[in-house]
Amino acid sequence: MTTEHKENVFILVKSLSKSEKRQFKLFAGRVEANLNSKFLMLFKVLDRMSVYDEQEILKKKFVTKQQLSNLKAHLYKQILTCLRMNPSIQNPRMQLREQLDHATVLYQKGLYQQSLKILDKAKASAIRMGEKYTAFEIVELEKVIESQYITRSMSNRTAQLIADASRLSADNELCSQLSNLSLQLYERLIKAGYAKSDEEFRSVTKFFFERLPKTEYEKMGFRERMWYCKAHVWYSLLTQDFLSGFKFATRWVDLFSKHPQMLRSHPVFYLKANNFLLEALVLIKYTQRFKKVLSTMDSVLNSPDFPKNDNLMAMTFLYRYNNRLNLYFLEGQFSEGLTIVPEILSQIDQHRSKIDEHHVMLLYYKIACLHFGSDQYAKAIVYLNKIISNKALKMREDLLCFTRVLNLVAHYEAGMDYHIEQQMRETYKFLIKMDDLHEVQKSMIAFIRKLGNIYPHELKDAFRELHATLLPLEADPYERRSFLYLDILSWLESKIENRPIATIIRQKTLLNTRQGKPAIAHL
Repeated sequence: MTTEHKENVFILVKSLSKSEKRQFKLFAGRVEANLNSKFLMLFKVLDRMSVYDEQEILKKKFVTKQQLSNLKAHLYKQILTCLRMNPSIQNPRMQLREQLDHATVLYQKGLYQQSLKILDKAKASAIRMGEKYTAFEIVELEKVIESQYITRSMSNRTAQLIADASRLSADNELCSQLSNLSLQLYERLIKAGYAKSDEEFRSVTKFFFERLPKTEYEKMGFRERMWYCKAHVWYSLLTQDFLSGFKFATRWVDLFSKHPQMLRSHPVFYLKANNFLLEALVLIKYTQRFKKVLSTMDSVLNSPDFPKNDNLMAMTFLYRYNNRLNLYFLEGQFSEGLTIVPEILSQIDQHRSKIDEHHVMLLYYKIACLHFGSDQYAKAIVYLNKIISNKALKMREDLLCFTRVLNLVAHYEAGMDYHIEQQMRETYKFLIKMDDLHEVQKSMIAFIRKLGNIYPHELKDAFRELHATLLPLEADPYERRSFLYLDILSWLESKIENRPIATIIRQKTLLNTRQGKPAIAHL
């Protein structure tokens, strides 16, 4: 890890926009004595640096090596204090906490009535926004004040506060149980991956229902319903129950349609809800509904009412472009998809510090698939090699597997066969090292092993044989996810029929559209 990444204050300074830097200088200069202060001098030095260099700071001679650590900590705190006051960064939660702080100050000054008045308004806002942890904290402060100063403002004040505390405590406990379950399922997905057998399915199902609180959906509040839906979405992904994933992701998105005021408080959950719904629609190949959901999400994100900050901008980029790429794949519009590649690469550079390497490589894989589907095999290889050569990459093994397979197929299609035998051996060794290979992957290994011994006039028969082996697996609940990473069946059909892969996929999409999706009509 480089020194630059260890210096949090440097990273924070470099993350500031021009307006935020100007605001900080005004904030620091509000006190005349600060104009020549050491922390402001340090800020200016860091702002001019492109890479953190401690020796460069010490050369300025306004701070000693022994003082530098404390000065950086002080500057860090001053920047955060300034940012907290920035209206563009403030959100409803911060405003609620500010009201709670104000009430605490008034309480400590002995101005009990004024404190209780602010707390009463803040509590109503917190409950309306679904911020029940904050609401509970407010009630606890109200109880402290009432225990010291009898307001007599309500004849049943004590009973009311106890009832509020009990109700909020129960709601918070339920929410905590559901959010814990959601996090545990996510951890299970990262560590073990999707259920690959009936035994794993039963294990996940037992784990889920033993921890799922006994509750009625219609009696829950917004926040509890949101976590309830999220936990079910994770369970659906783990068990590869795509229809169930569609059902609960739809419920999750609908929560924001019914409670639009919650969008400002929970923009991240709105983005995640839509992303899960779009992923479910890709998995069940419901193109028309996918386009409608994506269009609605874009409209909301482009609305001036949707919150704007660095975190949301990075997430918006990932979810918006990832799903735009998915739409091109669903419709077989590979050449059209290439038109947005420059935008994607530019946005990757812009948000690089806020996007983990896995998601960057996932975008590279999809860009490679666009080039592959457009018969631009050499360009596909360029992006696949970015993934293969990334030795520090932590991606799911199944995706790494199909990166290798697609790379091999792209070399074959491009006629770049001068190192094909070596690449076959390397791919074969990599796949063998993988644990719990799927049948799709085993069939691909067998095909790759004998590819070098097949004469040109025997290729179509080999393609037909592999197609016949893989076709039944597309309907297998534990195997069909493999076809999402590499539409090997459409590629095989294109080789057998001598037609472009894009044409094959577009015909399948058109057929699905005409037939509709009766399986989800009742959900």
